[in-house]
Amino acid sequence: MTITPRDITRRQLLARVGLTALVAGPFLSACATGGGGSEAAAPSAAPTTGGASASANNPFNVQASTPLEVVIFKGGYSDEYATQSHEPLYVKAYPGATIKHQGIQTIGQTLTPRFAAGDVPDVVNNSGTDNLDGGALINAGQLLDLTPLFEAPSVDDPTKKVKDVIVPGTIESGLGGDPAKPYTLNYVYTAYGLWYDAKLFEKEGWTPPKTFDEFKTFAEAAKAKDIVPFGYAGKNAAYYAYWMILISAAKIGGNKVLLDIDNLADNAWNNDSVKQAAAAWAEIGKYMDKAYEGLIHTEVQTQQNQGKVAFYPSGSWLEAEQAKDTPAGFEYGMVPTPSVTAADQMPYEAIRAAAAEGFVVPSKAKNAAGGLEYLRQMLSKQGARDFTEKTKSLTVVIGATEGLTLSPGLTSVAAAQTAAGTNVVTFSSFEGWYKELETELRKQTNALMFGRISAEEFATKMQEAADKTKADSSIVKQNRAV
Repeated sequence: MTITPRDITRRQLLARVGLTALVAGPFLSACATGGGGSEAAAPSAAPTTGGASASANNPFNVQASTPLEVVIFKGGYSDEYATQSHEPLYVKAYPGATIKHQGIQTIGQTLTPRFAAGDVPDVVNNSGTDNLDGGALINAGQLLDLTPLFEAPSVDDPTKKVKDVIVPGTIESGLGGDPAKPYTLNYVYTAYGLWYDAKLFEKEGWTPPKTFDEFKTFAEAAKAKDIVPFGYAGKNAAYYAYWMILISAAKIGGNKVLLDIDNLADNAWNNDSVKQAAAAWAEIGKYMDKAYEGLIHTEVQTQQNQGKVAFYPSGSWLEAEQAKDTPAGFEYGMVPTPSVTAADQMPYEAIRAAAAEGFVVPSKAKNAAGGLEYLRQMLSKQGARDFTEKTKSLTVVIGATEGLTLSPGLTSVAAAQTAAGTNVVTFSSFEGWYKELETELRKQTNALMFGRISAEEFATKMQEAADKTKADSSIVKQNRAV
């Protein structure tokens, strides 16, 4: 028997995302942006733990005697920034506090059963391939509204609110639900582009291409040197490639192209900008060995460190992630994606730069007040400086890098951000909103890049997937305007 969206009960919907026992938080019963008949997720107010008095130094009434549990995604940034900086900062502010720390890669697999059982950590770094379905958690009332965090006094200057010491767009990048509220703190200011070995390019006399015609010419030159011009890992990191496609689509047609995709607008994936971007990248994909579809990201990154891959698509965590495996003489650099047409709405210098690497506080956390305070400590200049020093990545905290000596890769990121100015490609929210749609995009990106489908077919298949998502009344719909 085929179950239609209308036949799916609330409990079945919870079961679909592994949250069967979460009966307290109501799901929206219809499209969140359709108006009428929808039941909003129960709002979560800032918790109070009692006993302590709220003050500029302790705005959430934290009790040091209440243990704090922190779960960190141990990926490209590792988790030393937490164990050696953020957690000690929390303990310094609240002497006697005890912290239970867990650094893992399987966030979703490990924590989904805990959310189902109502036994959740106080802070979660929800990142990585196996992350939690943020949209489902928001709509089940399982994440805390972080508005009190952003309205709280900042650690360094109590006369300023936290929202005043972070880069514009940070709060907006973590919005969800209807009405939209900030449920996620995106902590890392990440730039996305093509990464390469600046020393290798200097040796070969190569200049990073600024157009796709130049890219293809470069690809032939690299191929002649037995170097793969462009490579990514199809097995677990197809999203690295689809980021490039979406960036190019936005550069061709403007950020509205990505807003329409997020908002499930009719024929958003059939936009000519998407098709042109997909076709351009498919041409570059022809230079990849088919074996790359079966590799994971660290394998391709290692090949680049060995001089076997010229360009690798990634965000600005790459240099830190490969720090232990980067050989002497290899120098990371990042450049924007090439222009596709002479009529692109955004210039070559435009890059995708956004707040990323999400942190959430579960609404049922035993020490939710401590969870909010932990995030506030992270957003201090000391917490941000420590993170940058340990991970070679920028944070959203304004002025936190003053006086720091930046690595070559991060220096190139800073230069790219300066060159881009206001020409910034927006982030994509559907990745976190619609898990099944994002999974389908990984599949179709591999099919496109490894030559099994055309750009036209890519757009058609993704539009079909988006239409299916839009028509499924059991999936809560989100909307963004900026």
